Amino acid sequence: MQLSVWTYEGPPHIGAMRIATAMRDVHYVLHAPQGDTYADLLFTMIERRDRRPPVTYTTFQARDLGGDTADLLQSAVRAAYDRFQPQAMLVGASCTAELIQDDPGGLAQALKLPIPVIPLELPAYQRKENWGASETFYRIVRALAASSANGSPRRPREAGARPVCNLLGPTALGFRHRDDLAEVTRQVVELGIEINVVAPWNATPADLARLPQADFNIVLYPEIAATAAQWLQRQFGQPSTRTIPIGVTATREFIAEVAALAGVDASPVLARSESRLPWYSRSVDSTYLTGKRVFIFGDATHAVAAARVATQELGFEVVGLGTYAREFAREIREAAAIYGVEPVITDDYLEVEARVSELRPELVLGTQMERHIAKRLGIPCAVISAPCHVQDFPARYSPQMGFEGANVLFDTWVHPLMMGLEEHLLGMFREDHEFADHAPSHLGAAPARPSEAVRSAEPAAVAVSSAALSWATDAERELTKIPFFVRGKARRNTERFARERNVNLITLETLYDAKAHFGR
Repeated sequence: MQLSVWTYEGPPHIGAMRIATAMRDVHYVLHAPQGDTYADLLFTMIERRDRRPPVTYTTFQARDLGGDTADLLQSAVRAAYDRFQPQAMLVGASCTAELIQDDPGGLAQALKLPIPVIPLELPAYQRKENWGASETFYRIVRALAASSANGSPRRPREAGARPVCNLLGPTALGFRHRDDLAEVTRQVVELGIEINVVAPWNATPADLARLPQADFNIVLYPEIAATAAQWLQRQFGQPSTRTIPIGVTATREFIAEVAALAGVDASPVLARSESRLPWYSRSVDSTYLTGKRVFIFGDATHAVAAARVATQELGFEVVGLGTYAREFAREIREAAAIYGVEPVITDDYLEVEARVSELRPELVLGTQMERHIAKRLGIPCAVISAPCHVQDFPARYSPQMGFEGANVLFDTWVHPLMMGLEEHLLGMFREDHEFADHAPSHLGAAPARPSEAVRSAEPAAVAVSSAALSWATDAERELTKIPFFVRGKARRNTERFARERNVNLITLETLYDAKAHFGR
Protein backbone atom coordinates (compact mmCIF):
# COMPACT_ATOMS: atom_id res chain seq x y z
CA MET A 1 0.00 0.00 0.00
CA GLN A 2 1.25 3.47 -0.92
CA LEU A 3 0.29 6.65 0.88
CA SER A 4 -0.30 9.47 -1.57
CA VAL A 5 -2.04 12.82 -1.93
CA TRP A 6 -3.78 11.44 -5.02
CA THR A 7 -4.43 7.85 -5.95
CA TYR A 8 -5.75 6.37 -9.18
CA GLU A 9 -7.53 3.51 -7.44
CA GLY A 10 -8.92 2.91 -4.00
CA PRO A 11 -8.45 -0.32 -2.02
CA PRO A 12 -10.20 -3.44 -3.34
CA HIS A 13 -13.20 -3.13 -1.02
CA ILE A 14 -14.16 0.02 -2.97
CA GLY A 15 -14.32 -2.18 -6.07
CA ALA A 16 -16.60 -4.57 -4.20
CA MET A 17 -18.81 -1.62 -3.25
CA ARG A 18 -19.07 -0.65 -6.93
CA ILE A 19 -20.44 -4.11 -7.75
CA ALA A 20 -22.86 -4.20 -4.82
CA THR A 21 -24.10 -0.67 -5.55
CA ALA A 22 -24.68 -1.47 -9.21
CA MET A 23 -26.86 -4.48 -8.34
CA ARG A 24 -30.27 -4.83 -6.74
CA ASP A 25 -31.26 -7.01 -3.78
CA VAL A 26 -27.64 -7.49 -2.74
CA HIS A 27 -26.18 -6.22 0.52
CA TYR A 28 -22.54 -5.83 1.49
CA VAL A 29 -21.45 -6.08 5.12
CA LEU A 30 -18.05 -4.48 5.48
CA HIS A 31 -15.97 -5.07 8.59
CA ALA A 32 -14.41 -1.65 8.98
CA PRO A 33 -13.53 1.04 11.53
CA GLN A 34 -15.45 4.29 11.77
CA GLY A 35 -13.29 6.25 9.33
CA ASP A 36 -13.87 3.89 6.40
CA THR A 37 -17.47 4.99 5.91
CA TYR A 38 -16.17 7.84 3.71
CA ALA A 39 -16.71 5.61 0.68
CA ASP A 40 -20.44 6.40 0.57
CA LEU A 41 -19.60 9.88 -0.69
CA LEU A 42 -18.03 8.48 -3.84
CA PHE A 43 -21.46 7.36 -4.96
CA THR A 44 -23.77 10.02 -3.52
CA MET A 45 -21.59 13.07 -4.19
CA ILE A 46 -19.45 12.21 -7.23
CA GLU A 47 -21.78 9.85 -9.11
CA ARG A 48 -24.81 11.77 -7.79
CA ARG A 49 -26.82 8.67 -6.92
CA ASP A 50 -30.14 9.30 -5.22
CA ARG A 51 -29.58 6.64 -2.55
CA ARG A 52 -26.77 5.33 -0.38
CA PRO A 53 -24.82 2.23 -1.37
CA PRO A 54 -26.25 -1.03 0.06
CA VAL A 55 -23.46 -1.33 2.60
CA THR A 56 -23.51 -1.93 6.35
CA TYR A 57 -20.33 -1.06 8.25
CA THR A 58 -19.46 -2.71 11.53
CA THR A 59 -17.72 0.58 12.50
CA PHE A 60 -15.66 -0.84 15.33
CA GLN A 61 -13.68 1.62 17.44
CA ALA A 62 -10.33 1.42 19.17
CA ARG A 63 -11.90 0.32 22.45
CA ASP A 64 -13.58 -2.61 20.65
CA LEU A 65 -10.23 -4.13 19.77
CA GLY A 66 -9.83 -5.29 23.36
CA GLY A 67 -13.16 -7.13 23.17
CA ASP A 68 -14.91 -9.43 20.73
CA THR A 69 -14.95 -7.81 17.27
CA ALA A 70 -16.14 -11.13 15.81
CA ASP A 71 -19.40 -10.85 17.74
CA LEU A 72 -19.71 -7.25 16.54
CA LEU A 73 -19.48 -8.48 12.95
CA GLN A 74 -22.06 -11.23 13.38
CA SER A 75 -24.46 -8.80 15.02
CA ALA A 76 -24.08 -6.45 12.06
CA VAL A 77 -24.74 -9.30 9.60
CA ARG A 78 -27.92 -10.37 11.43
CA ALA A 79 -29.17 -6.77 11.64
CA ALA A 80 -28.48 -6.15 7.94
CA TYR A 81 -30.39 -9.27 6.92
CA ASP A 82 -33.37 -8.46 9.16
CA ARG A 83 -33.56 -4.86 7.94
CA PHE A 84 -32.87 -5.15 4.18
CA GLN A 85 -33.95 -8.73 3.38
CA PRO A 86 -31.50 -9.14 0.48
CA GLN A 87 -31.43 -12.09 -1.91
CA ALA A 88 -27.68 -12.46 -1.38
CA MET A 89 -25.09 -10.99 0.95
CA LEU A 90 -21.44 -10.10 0.43
CA VAL A 91 -19.15 -10.06 3.46
CA GLY A 92 -15.62 -8.69 3.58
CA ALA A 93 -13.14 -6.48 5.39
CA SER A 94 -11.64 -3.09 4.67
CA CYS A 95 -7.88 -2.61 4.53
CA THR A 96 -7.79 -1.59 8.20
CA ALA A 97 -10.01 -4.44 9.43
CA GLU A 98 -7.93 -6.95 7.47
CA LEU A 99 -5.17 -6.49 10.03
CA ILE A 100 -7.22 -7.94 12.89
CA GLN A 101 -7.90 -11.17 10.96
CA ASP A 102 -11.47 -11.84 12.08
CA ASP A 103 -12.44 -13.97 9.01
CA PRO A 104 -15.67 -12.05 8.19
CA GLY A 105 -16.80 -14.54 5.55
CA GLY A 106 -16.49 -17.56 7.80
CA LEU A 107 -18.23 -15.81 10.69
CA ALA A 108 -21.13 -14.76 8.46
CA GLN A 109 -21.55 -18.23 6.94
CA ALA A 110 -21.65 -19.70 10.45
CA LEU A 111 -24.93 -17.81 11.03
CA LYS A 112 -26.69 -20.12 8.50
CA LEU A 113 -28.76 -17.35 6.93
CA PRO A 114 -31.41 -18.53 4.41
CA ILE A 115 -29.67 -16.69 1.54
CA PRO A 116 -26.33 -17.13 -0.24
CA VAL A 117 -23.52 -15.53 1.76
CA ILE A 118 -20.51 -14.82 -0.46
CA PRO A 119 -17.23 -14.24 1.38
CA LEU A 120 -14.80 -11.81 -0.23
CA GLU A 121 -11.11 -12.21 0.43
CA LEU A 122 -9.60 -9.08 -1.09
CA PRO A 123 -5.92 -8.53 -0.18
CA ALA A 124 -5.93 -4.79 0.43
CA TYR A 125 -2.18 -4.43 0.61
CA GLN A 126 -1.42 -6.22 -2.67
CA ARG A 127 -4.39 -5.33 -4.91
CA LYS A 128 -6.53 -2.31 -5.76
CA GLU A 129 -10.00 -1.17 -6.75
CA ASN A 130 -10.46 -2.54 -10.29
CA TRP A 131 -9.10 -5.93 -9.26
CA GLY A 132 -11.46 -5.88 -6.28
CA ALA A 133 -14.43 -5.18 -8.56
CA SER A 134 -13.38 -7.94 -10.97
CA GLU A 135 -12.85 -10.48 -8.19
CA THR A 136 -16.16 -9.59 -6.52
CA PHE A 137 -18.11 -9.94 -9.76
CA TYR A 138 -16.40 -13.26 -10.48
CA ARG A 139 -17.20 -14.57 -6.98
CA ILE A 140 -20.85 -13.56 -7.28
CA VAL A 141 -21.23 -15.08 -10.74
CA ARG A 142 -19.56 -18.30 -9.64
CA ALA A 143 -21.77 -18.56 -6.56
CA LEU A 144 -25.08 -17.67 -8.21
CA ALA A 145 -24.95 -18.82 -11.83
CA ALA A 146 -27.13 -21.90 -12.11
CA SER A 147 -24.99 -24.97 -12.84
CA SER A 148 -25.88 -27.16 -15.76
CA ALA A 149 -25.61 -30.93 -15.54
CA ASN A 150 -22.02 -31.82 -14.75
CA GLY A 151 -20.92 -28.38 -15.95
CA SER A 152 -21.56 -29.41 -19.55
CA PRO A 153 -22.06 -26.74 -22.23
CA ARG A 154 -25.60 -25.44 -22.63
CA ARG A 155 -27.75 -26.93 -25.38
CA PRO A 156 -27.72 -25.16 -28.77
CA ARG A 157 -30.72 -22.95 -29.37
CA GLU A 158 -33.58 -24.30 -31.46
CA ALA A 159 -33.81 -23.53 -35.14
CA GLY A 160 -35.50 -20.18 -35.76
CA ALA A 161 -35.01 -18.95 -32.19
CA ARG A 162 -33.46 -15.52 -31.72
CA PRO A 163 -29.86 -15.49 -30.50
CA VAL A 164 -29.39 -14.47 -26.87
CA CYS A 165 -26.49 -12.67 -25.19
CA ASN A 166 -25.41 -11.23 -21.83
CA LEU A 167 -23.92 -7.76 -21.43
CA LEU A 168 -21.18 -7.84 -18.79
CA GLY A 169 -19.17 -5.14 -17.08
CA PRO A 170 -21.13 -1.92 -16.31
CA THR A 171 -20.78 -0.92 -12.65
CA ALA A 172 -21.53 1.94 -10.33
CA LEU A 173 -18.94 4.73 -10.41
CA GLY A 174 -17.84 3.64 -13.88
CA PHE A 175 -16.80 6.19 -16.49
CA ARG A 176 -19.91 6.72 -18.69
CA HIS A 177 -21.08 3.15 -18.06
CA ARG A 178 -24.75 4.19 -17.95
CA ASP A 179 -24.65 5.77 -21.41
CA ASP A 180 -22.32 3.17 -22.93
CA LEU A 181 -24.80 0.49 -21.90
CA ALA A 182 -27.68 2.33 -23.59
CA GLU A 183 -25.69 2.77 -26.81
CA VAL A 184 -24.52 -0.85 -27.02
CA THR A 185 -28.00 -2.14 -26.12
CA ARG A 186 -29.44 -0.23 -29.08
CA GLN A 187 -26.90 -1.77 -31.46
CA VAL A 188 -27.48 -5.30 -30.17
CA VAL A 189 -31.25 -4.97 -30.48
CA GLU A 190 -30.87 -3.64 -34.05
CA LEU A 191 -29.03 -6.86 -34.90
CA GLY A 192 -32.06 -8.85 -33.77
CA ILE A 193 -30.31 -10.29 -30.71
CA GLU A 194 -32.14 -10.76 -27.43
CA ILE A 195 -30.44 -9.55 -24.25
CA ASN A 196 -30.72 -12.10 -21.48
CA VAL A 197 -28.96 -10.39 -18.54
CA VAL A 198 -27.08 -7.15 -18.01
CA ALA A 199 -24.69 -7.50 -15.09
CA PRO A 200 -23.74 -6.25 -12.65
CA TRP A 201 -25.65 -3.07 -13.61
CA ASN A 202 -29.16 -3.26 -12.15
CA ALA A 203 -29.04 -7.08 -11.93
CA THR A 204 -30.45 -9.18 -9.09
CA PRO A 205 -29.03 -12.48 -7.80
CA ALA A 206 -31.89 -14.21 -9.63
CA ASP A 207 -30.74 -12.56 -12.86
CA LEU A 208 -27.21 -13.88 -12.39
CA ALA A 209 -28.62 -17.39 -12.04
CA ARG A 210 -29.87 -17.02 -15.64
CA LEU A 211 -26.48 -16.13 -17.13
CA PRO A 212 -25.90 -19.65 -18.56
CA GLN A 213 -29.02 -19.36 -20.73
CA ALA A 214 -27.27 -16.99 -23.16
CA ASP A 215 -25.45 -18.04 -26.33
CA PHE A 216 -22.52 -15.70 -25.74
CA ASN A 217 -21.30 -12.80 -23.62
CA ILE A 218 -20.49 -9.23 -24.60
CA VAL A 219 -17.67 -7.92 -22.41
CA LEU A 220 -17.78 -4.14 -22.31
CA TYR A 221 -15.09 -3.55 -19.68
CA PRO A 222 -12.43 -6.28 -19.41
CA GLU A 223 -11.08 -4.79 -16.16
CA ILE A 224 -14.39 -5.73 -14.54
CA ALA A 225 -15.86 -8.66 -16.47
CA ALA A 226 -13.05 -10.57 -18.21
CA THR A 227 -12.45 -13.01 -15.32
CA ALA A 228 -16.16 -13.82 -14.95
CA ALA A 229 -16.56 -14.22 -18.73
CA GLN A 230 -13.63 -16.64 -18.87
CA TRP A 231 -15.21 -18.75 -16.12
CA LEU A 232 -18.56 -18.76 -17.97
CA GLN A 233 -16.80 -19.93 -21.12
CA ARG A 234 -15.03 -22.76 -19.30
CA GLN A 235 -18.14 -23.80 -17.41
CA PHE A 236 -20.88 -23.37 -20.03
CA GLY A 237 -19.09 -23.00 -23.34
CA GLN A 238 -20.15 -19.39 -23.82
CA PRO A 239 -17.76 -17.43 -26.07
CA SER A 240 -17.27 -13.73 -25.41
CA THR A 241 -16.42 -10.66 -27.45
CA ARG A 242 -12.96 -9.08 -27.48
CA THR A 243 -13.55 -5.85 -29.39
CA ILE A 244 -14.33 -2.70 -27.40
CA PRO A 245 -16.64 -0.44 -29.48
CA ILE A 246 -14.88 2.89 -28.89
CA GLY A 247 -14.44 4.84 -32.13
CA VAL A 248 -16.04 4.36 -35.54
CA THR A 249 -13.71 1.61 -36.78
CA ALA A 250 -13.87 -0.38 -33.55
CA THR A 251 -17.67 -0.04 -33.43
CA ARG A 252 -17.99 -1.50 -36.93
CA GLU A 253 -15.64 -4.34 -35.96
CA PHE A 254 -17.65 -4.90 -32.77
CA ILE A 255 -20.93 -5.16 -34.68
CA ALA A 256 -19.35 -7.64 -37.08
CA GLU A 257 -17.95 -9.72 -34.20
CA VAL A 258 -21.27 -9.80 -32.34
CA ALA A 259 -23.12 -10.73 -35.53
CA ALA A 260 -20.66 -13.59 -36.17
CA LEU A 261 -21.15 -14.98 -32.65
CA ALA A 262 -24.93 -14.70 -33.03
CA GLY A 263 -25.02 -16.10 -36.57
CA VAL A 264 -26.84 -13.07 -38.02
CA ASP A 265 -26.15 -10.71 -40.91
CA ALA A 266 -24.52 -7.45 -39.82
CA SER A 267 -24.62 -5.69 -43.20
CA PRO A 268 -28.04 -3.97 -42.76
CA VAL A 269 -26.95 -2.42 -39.44
CA LEU A 270 -23.54 -1.42 -40.80
CA ALA A 271 -25.13 0.09 -43.91
CA ARG A 272 -27.27 2.49 -41.93
CA SER A 273 -24.71 3.28 -39.27
CA GLU A 274 -23.91 6.96 -38.96
CA SER A 275 -21.28 8.97 -37.13
CA ARG A 276 -20.21 12.52 -37.79
CA LEU A 277 -16.64 11.93 -36.57
CA PRO A 278 -15.13 10.79 -39.93
CA TRP A 279 -16.39 13.80 -41.84
CA TYR A 280 -15.72 16.27 -39.04
CA SER A 281 -12.14 15.05 -38.72
CA ARG A 282 -11.62 15.64 -42.46
CA SER A 283 -13.46 18.95 -42.66
CA VAL A 284 -11.70 22.22 -43.36
CA ASP A 285 -11.92 23.65 -39.84
CA SER A 286 -10.34 20.48 -38.43
CA THR A 287 -7.34 20.14 -40.73
CA TYR A 288 -5.12 22.12 -38.37
CA LEU A 289 -5.54 19.27 -35.87
CA THR A 290 -3.58 16.83 -38.04
CA GLY A 291 -0.37 15.70 -36.40
CA LYS A 292 -1.19 17.08 -32.96
CA ARG A 293 0.97 15.38 -30.34
CA VAL A 294 -1.16 13.62 -27.71
CA PHE A 295 -0.31 11.92 -24.40
CA ILE A 296 -2.78 9.21 -23.27
CA PHE A 297 -3.12 7.69 -19.79
CA GLY A 298 -5.94 5.85 -18.05
CA ASP A 299 -7.31 2.37 -17.52
CA ALA A 300 -6.04 0.01 -20.21
CA THR A 301 -9.34 -0.39 -22.06
CA HIS A 302 -9.89 3.32 -22.59
CA ALA A 303 -6.22 4.17 -23.11
CA VAL A 304 -5.68 1.60 -25.88
CA ALA A 305 -8.96 2.55 -27.57
CA ALA A 306 -8.13 6.26 -27.33
CA ALA A 307 -4.75 5.73 -28.96
CA ARG A 308 -6.38 3.95 -31.88
CA VAL A 309 -9.02 6.64 -32.38
CA ALA A 310 -6.45 9.43 -32.02
CA THR A 311 -4.15 8.04 -34.70
CA GLN A 312 -6.52 6.39 -37.15
CA GLU A 313 -9.57 8.63 -36.98
CA LEU A 314 -8.31 12.07 -35.95
CA GLY A 315 -4.80 12.08 -37.36
CA PHE A 316 -3.08 12.80 -34.04
CA GLU A 317 0.39 11.55 -33.15
CA VAL A 318 0.64 9.49 -29.94
CA VAL A 319 3.78 10.55 -28.05
CA GLY A 320 2.96 8.84 -24.76
CA LEU A 321 0.73 5.95 -23.67
CA GLY A 322 0.26 4.43 -20.24
CA THR A 323 -1.93 2.96 -17.55
CA TYR A 324 -2.14 2.70 -13.78
CA ALA A 325 -3.61 -0.83 -14.03
CA ARG A 326 -0.63 -3.15 -13.73
CA GLU A 327 -2.85 -6.19 -14.39
CA PHE A 328 -3.18 -4.93 -17.98
CA ALA A 329 0.41 -3.82 -18.51
CA ARG A 330 0.87 -6.33 -21.34
CA GLU A 331 -1.92 -4.76 -23.42
CA ILE A 332 -0.44 -1.30 -22.95
CA ARG A 333 3.07 -2.47 -23.89
CA GLU A 334 1.74 -4.08 -27.07
CA ALA A 335 -0.12 -0.92 -28.02
CA ALA A 336 2.86 1.30 -27.19
CA ALA A 337 5.03 -0.79 -29.50
CA ILE A 338 2.62 -0.08 -32.37
CA TYR A 339 3.05 3.68 -31.91
CA GLY A 340 6.77 3.51 -31.21
CA VAL A 341 6.56 5.02 -27.72
CA GLU A 342 7.80 3.99 -24.29
CA PRO A 343 4.88 2.65 -22.18
CA VAL A 344 4.17 4.39 -18.88
CA ILE A 345 3.08 1.74 -16.34
CA THR A 346 2.74 3.42 -12.97
CA ASP A 347 0.25 4.40 -10.29
CA ASP A 348 2.37 7.38 -9.20
CA TYR A 349 0.88 10.58 -10.61
CA LEU A 350 4.20 12.38 -10.10
CA GLU A 351 5.84 10.04 -12.62
CA VAL A 352 3.02 10.76 -15.05
CA GLU A 353 3.43 14.50 -14.54
CA ALA A 354 7.17 14.24 -15.15
CA ARG A 355 6.60 12.36 -18.41
CA VAL A 356 3.98 14.87 -19.60
CA SER A 357 6.32 17.74 -18.77
CA GLU A 358 9.16 16.03 -20.63
CA LEU A 359 7.14 15.18 -23.76
CA ARG A 360 5.31 18.52 -24.01
CA PRO A 361 2.24 17.17 -25.84
CA GLU A 362 -0.36 19.48 -27.33
CA LEU A 363 -3.25 17.49 -25.84
CA VAL A 364 -3.55 15.19 -22.83
CA LEU A 365 -6.20 12.46 -22.71
CA GLY A 366 -6.34 11.01 -19.23
CA THR A 367 -8.09 10.78 -15.88
CA GLN A 368 -9.03 13.42 -13.36
CA MET A 369 -5.38 13.34 -12.26
CA GLU A 370 -4.14 14.27 -15.72
CA ARG A 371 -6.71 17.06 -15.87
CA HIS A 372 -4.98 18.70 -12.90
CA ILE A 373 -1.52 17.97 -14.30
CA ALA A 374 -2.39 19.45 -17.69
CA LYS A 375 -3.97 22.51 -16.10
CA ARG A 376 -0.77 23.24 -14.16
CA LEU A 377 1.30 22.82 -17.32
CA GLY A 378 -1.06 24.87 -19.49
CA ILE A 379 -1.95 21.95 -21.81
CA PRO A 380 -5.49 21.20 -23.08
CA CYS A 381 -6.94 18.03 -21.58
CA ALA A 382 -9.97 15.76 -21.92
CA VAL A 383 -10.96 13.05 -19.45
CA ILE A 384 -11.30 9.59 -21.02
CA SER A 385 -11.16 7.24 -18.03
CA ALA A 386 -11.81 6.78 -14.34
CA PRO A 387 -10.91 8.08 -11.82
CA CYS A 388 -13.06 11.05 -12.64
CA HIS A 389 -14.98 13.77 -10.83
CA VAL A 390 -18.58 14.91 -10.66
CA GLN A 391 -18.46 16.76 -14.02
CA ASP A 392 -17.77 13.43 -15.72
CA PHE A 393 -21.17 12.07 -14.65
CA PRO A 394 -23.27 14.42 -16.80
CA ALA A 395 -27.03 14.58 -16.78
CA ARG A 396 -27.02 14.52 -20.61
CA TYR A 397 -26.51 11.45 -22.78
CA SER A 398 -22.76 11.22 -23.32
CA PRO A 399 -21.50 7.71 -24.19
CA GLN A 400 -17.97 6.78 -25.18
CA MET A 401 -18.99 3.64 -27.08
CA GLY A 402 -20.79 3.19 -30.36
CA PHE A 403 -21.32 5.64 -33.20
CA GLU A 404 -22.79 8.29 -30.94
CA GLY A 405 -19.86 7.76 -28.61
CA ALA A 406 -17.54 8.58 -31.52
CA ASN A 407 -19.34 11.90 -31.93
CA VAL A 408 -18.85 12.59 -28.23
CA LEU A 409 -15.14 11.75 -28.50
CA PHE A 410 -14.68 14.25 -31.32
CA ASP A 411 -16.37 17.04 -29.39
CA THR A 412 -14.63 16.21 -26.12
CA TRP A 413 -11.13 15.93 -27.57
CA VAL A 414 -11.21 18.69 -30.19
CA HIS A 415 -12.95 21.42 -28.23
CA PRO A 416 -10.08 21.85 -25.73
CA LEU A 417 -7.82 22.59 -28.71
CA MET A 418 -10.38 25.03 -30.10
CA MET A 419 -10.62 26.75 -26.74
CA GLY A 420 -6.84 26.98 -26.64
CA LEU A 421 -6.98 28.91 -29.91
CA GLU A 422 -9.67 31.17 -28.49
CA GLU A 423 -7.58 31.88 -25.40
CA HIS A 424 -4.62 32.71 -27.60
CA LEU A 425 -6.67 35.19 -29.64
CA LEU A 426 -7.92 36.82 -26.45
CA GLY A 427 -4.32 37.03 -25.29
CA MET A 428 -3.25 38.68 -28.54
CA PHE A 429 -5.83 41.43 -28.07
CA ARG A 430 -5.52 41.77 -24.30
CA GLU A 431 -4.16 45.31 -24.70
CA ASP A 432 -7.24 46.38 -26.67
CA HIS A 433 -9.58 48.36 -24.43
CA GLU A 434 -12.55 46.22 -25.49
CA PHE A 435 -10.85 43.07 -24.17
CA ALA A 436 -9.27 44.51 -21.03
CA ASP A 437 -10.42 43.15 -17.68
CA HIS A 438 -11.50 46.62 -16.54
CA ALA A 439 -13.63 47.32 -19.62
CA PRO A 440 -17.40 47.74 -19.08
CA SER A 441 -19.16 44.40 -19.21
CA HIS A 442 -21.92 43.74 -21.75
CA LEU A 443 -23.72 42.03 -18.86
CA GLY A 444 -24.12 45.36 -17.11
CA ALA A 445 -21.72 44.75 -14.24
CA ALA A 446 -18.65 46.92 -13.83
CA PRO A 447 -15.72 44.68 -12.88
CA ALA A 448 -13.13 45.98 -10.52
CA ARG A 449 -9.94 47.27 -12.09
CA PRO A 450 -6.98 44.95 -11.63
CA SER A 451 -4.43 45.86 -9.04
CA GLU A 452 -1.14 47.49 -9.98
CA ALA A 453 0.67 44.27 -9.08
CA VAL A 454 -1.42 42.30 -11.52
CA ARG A 455 -1.18 44.89 -14.30
CA SER A 456 2.58 45.13 -14.01
CA ALA A 457 3.18 41.38 -13.83
CA GLU A 458 5.44 40.08 -16.58
CA PRO A 459 5.33 36.56 -17.99
CA ALA A 460 7.71 34.37 -16.06
CA ALA A 461 10.67 32.96 -17.96
CA VAL A 462 11.26 29.25 -18.03
CA ALA A 463 14.83 28.73 -16.87
CA VAL A 464 16.11 25.53 -18.45
CA SER A 465 14.03 23.85 -21.12
CA SER A 466 16.29 20.90 -21.82
CA ALA A 467 19.79 19.64 -21.22
CA ALA A 468 22.45 22.39 -21.80
CA LEU A 469 19.83 24.81 -23.17
CA SER A 470 18.26 27.87 -21.55
CA TRP A 471 15.98 30.62 -22.77
CA ALA A 472 16.53 34.32 -22.30
CA THR A 473 13.60 36.17 -20.74
CA ASP A 474 12.84 38.24 -23.84
CA ALA A 475 12.93 35.15 -26.06
CA GLU A 476 10.61 33.27 -23.71
CA ARG A 477 8.24 36.24 -23.70
CA GLU A 478 8.29 36.37 -27.49
CA LEU A 479 7.54 32.65 -27.64
CA THR A 480 4.30 33.19 -25.71
CA LYS A 481 3.07 35.41 -28.56
CA ILE A 482 3.18 32.50 -31.00
CA PRO A 483 -0.29 30.90 -31.45
CA PHE A 484 -1.02 28.19 -28.94
CA PHE A 485 -1.55 25.46 -31.49
CA VAL A 486 1.96 25.82 -33.04
CA ARG A 487 3.87 27.09 -30.00
CA GLY A 488 5.15 23.64 -29.04
CA LYS A 489 6.49 23.02 -32.54
CA ALA A 490 8.13 26.45 -32.60
CA ARG A 491 9.89 25.71 -29.30
CA ARG A 492 11.12 22.32 -30.48
CA ASN A 493 12.38 23.71 -33.81
CA THR A 494 14.18 26.57 -32.08
CA GLU A 495 15.88 24.22 -29.62
CA ARG A 496 16.86 21.90 -32.45
CA PHE A 497 18.29 24.89 -34.37
CA ALA A 498 20.27 25.97 -31.30
CA ARG A 499 21.70 22.50 -30.62
CA GLU A 500 22.85 22.11 -34.20
CA ARG A 501 24.82 25.35 -33.83
CA ASN A 502 26.07 24.67 -30.28
CA VAL A 503 24.12 27.63 -28.92
CA ASN A 504 23.43 27.24 -25.19
CA LEU A 505 21.41 30.42 -24.57
CA ILE A 506 18.42 31.00 -26.83
CA THR A 507 18.02 34.73 -27.33
CA LEU A 508 15.49 36.74 -29.30
CA GLU A 509 17.91 36.74 -32.22
CA THR A 510 18.20 32.92 -32.07
CA LEU A 511 14.43 32.62 -32.14
CA TYR A 512 14.16 34.82 -35.24
CA ASP A 513 17.04 33.00 -36.95
CA ALA A 514 15.34 29.66 -36.33
CA LYS A 515 12.08 31.03 -37.69
CA ALA A 516 13.83 32.16 -40.87
CA HIS A 517 15.67 28.85 -41.21
CA PHE A 518 12.59 26.64 -40.94
CA GLY A 519 10.45 29.05 -42.97
CA ARG A 520 12.46 28.52 -46.17
